[in-house]
Amino acid sequence: MKLLSTILFFALIWMTNVQANEQDNHAINQYYQKFTLSFANLDLSAIDELYTHDAVYISETHNREIVQGKSQVIDLYQSFFDKIRRKQAKIEVEFRVHVRQLRDNGATDIGYYLVRFHPAKETGEPVSEFSGKFVNVFIKEQGKWRISVDSNTRGDAKLYFAAKPQASLYYGQRFKAPQHKKQPKPDKPH
Repeated sequence: MKLLSTILFFALIWMTNVQANEQDNHAINQYYQKFTLSFANLDLSAIDELYTHDAVYISETHNREIVQGKSQVIDLYQSFFDKIRRKQAKIEVEFRVHVRQLRDNGATDIGYYLVRFHPAKETGEPVSEFSGKFVNVFIKEQGKWRISVDSNTRGDAKLYFAAKPQASLYYGQRFKAPQHKKQPKPDKPH
């Protein structure tokens, strides 16, 4: 009977941990949904709540300093969103999390991102895109997950499109891989 009690006790602990991990995964995945909406609407309010007060942002830009502090991170996004508004353009971003390392009060996400820039229609310019890899470090503060480190690099869009869904991790599906037009076959000589 004691063995059965011990087994049930450990099974209960395991199930509790699995449920807690799923709740944390869901909460962290919400970050990516809020981020994509913020970009689509050029709205800083959702981004503001996603970062810790001492957040650090490391850009893919080679000559940009490390940005430290939530207000400086928000200023960076404000400047970027203002530029998009001035151009009367739209921007979309999407993420595919490849790895999540989850601990009690911390998590690290590693994955791919893709950004599409839609210029104002009157410019006649085509939609452009850039992509890369990211690392986000989250900290759980007062029961809420916040980003403490946000880092990204540039990379080939093929990596984003080749990324496979991982169980319980955010996998953006807004963007489809570009379809290559088939070249017409040359006519056969008669």
